[in-house]
Amino acid sequence: MTRKYAVIFEKGKTSYGAYVPDLLGCVAVGKDLKKVRRLIREAIEFHLEGMMLDGEKVPESTSRCSYVDVRLPKFNGKVAVPKRRKSQAQ
Repeated sequence: MTRKYAVIFEKGKTSYGAYVPDLLGCVAVGKDLKKVRRLIREAIEFHLEGMMLDGEKVPESTSRCSYVDVRLPKFNGKVAVPKRRKSQAQ
C-alpha cells in the first residue's frame, strides 16, 4: 500500500531542506536536492512507522501544492528590484 504526501523543498545557502505539511515534524536536510529527496522519503517512512507502532492513525494527505504566476510590480515603468542590504557583520 502506498500513499502520496506533498513535500516542500527549499534551497538554503549551503544545503536543501524538505518538510511534509501533513506530517508535523517530518523534515530532512541534505547537501543537494538528490540527497534531500532520498532523505525525506526515508523520513516519511520512519515517521509513519513510528505512528503505527504508537497506535496512531496514519493521516491522509490533505495538502496540495501548485505554482501561481504573478506579475512583478512596476514603479516608474520599470520592474521593481529590491536593493540588497549590506551585511551588518562586516
